[in-house]
Amino acid sequence: MEKVLLFYPPGLLFQRGEDRCQQNVDDGSAQAMRACNDLGYAAAILLKKGYDVKLCDYQTEGFTMEDLDRDMTEYKPDLIMMSITNTTIFDDLKIIKRLKDKYNPVTVIKGALFYDPEQAMLDLLDLSGVDYMIGGEIDFAIGGIADYALRHEGDISSVLSILYRDEKGEFQRTAFHTWGEDLDSQPFPARQLMNNALYKRPDTDEPMATIQTARGCPSACVFCLTPGISGKCVRFRSPQNVLDEMTECYEKHGIRTFFFKADTFTINPAWVKEMCELIIASPLHGKIQFTANSRVKPLSKETLQLMKDAGCFLVAFGFESGSDEILKFMKKGTTVADNLQAARWCHEVGLPFWGYFVIGFPWENKEHILKTKKLIMMADPDFIEVTMALPFYGTPLYDTCKENDLLAESVLGSDFFHSSMKGTMYLSMDEVMKLRRNILLSFYLRPKYILKKMGECITKPGVFINYCKYGIKLVVNLFKS
Repeated sequence: MEKVLLFYPPGLLFQRGEDRCQQNVDDGSAQAMRACNDLGYAAAILLKKGYDVKLCDYQTEGFTMEDLDRDMTEYKPDLIMMSITNTTIFDDLKIIKRLKDKYNPVTVIKGALFYDPEQAMLDLLDLSGVDYMIGGEIDFAIGGIADYALRHEGDISSVLSILYRDEKGEFQRTAFHTWGEDLDSQPFPARQLMNNALYKRPDTDEPMATIQTARGCPSACVFCLTPGISGKCVRFRSPQNVLDEMTECYEKHGIRTFFFKADTFTINPAWVKEMCELIIASPLHGKIQFTANSRVKPLSKETLQLMKDAGCFLVAFGFESGSDEILKFMKKGTTVADNLQAARWCHEVGLPFWGYFVIGFPWENKEHILKTKKLIMMADPDFIEVTMALPFYGTPLYDTCKENDLLAESVLGSDFFHSSMKGTMYLSMDEVMKLRRNILLSFYLRPKYILKKMGECITKPGVFINYCKYGIKLVVNLFKS
């Protein structure tokens, strides 16, 4: 039986399963690792096809290159697949080349970086150890790659959104900008191969499963990769299919907390209503909790109340900015008034919420960023993250930064906390970083905020300890940077 090793490499913590963000977890303010669903989906597809599969998240396990070498030696995989990130790409390619040279497996790397990439970008990379690159959705690609590479079956040119090395050693592209439609037909991630205890809810340390409820986003935000990678047409799983996966997690793996992964969970109010009502009517109601991402528009107070009734313990909004001018430049399709309305509704229904904000866009001056700080204080979220604008290849933001000579270096190797930009048209990167530090410290070190969080933890000492750990991490990271 052909053997396949699916892995995240040893090193710092990154959300390697996220096509959109691939967040640097170590340098964030309160991020926790999410489950390696991309590996889980790939494993489920391959198991269904009769492959022997080993899955390992070396980075989150705290394992080393010695551990990876041991598995290569003892397991002897015929094919290996590694998830990469924009930030770690150079180190990732060194690892894959080393493994190729030493053990000679078929090598596959997966990441948003390879979604219909510019040849100029590929020319910057040492791809000599790579046989296949998956730029799109892994579950619609890995099975076809394995069958072609290991069993000499199928037509590799029909596999969606990949680059493959032909007989002459040159990379060829298959069809991009087309997607698999039937999400309900895909198997659930192979959680029996995953160490589910690694992926924790930040406040309680309970295992938290990631469940992808939909793919795609109709928005046109200039900094986001999603509309290109997953399409502008949102593809939904059926609520019953989602509930079936939750039930499997609860009954087989003892998981009671879920992160509903969708680029915007609330984009279709009718779907959300059906999903929440199905949970409320199920045996899981009152036993499970979930969190989800949302846009502030479209949204209603009724939707938020229904989500809370179904077990939602936190909703996260991409507020982005406190300036209507900047929101318009980034093509967010929302206003500051929409941001405040969403916050107000959450306070009214008693649903905690997380605010995501981005600063350092090319058009921003100090006044724009201070308006974002003002919005944060007015909205009063339960938690916030403030990241730096990052011009990924393939986004309009990248084109704007390039046209205005704002790129200090290649965007490869940079992340939301270590930007490749020189700054904005009006501020140096050092000035932007200082403003970020000021915003985060001003928000989290308010006596009112500290007392509120301490009050919430009176009967939950474990949660209080976790709050303290994340608080210390935040302060250390801010002054370290």
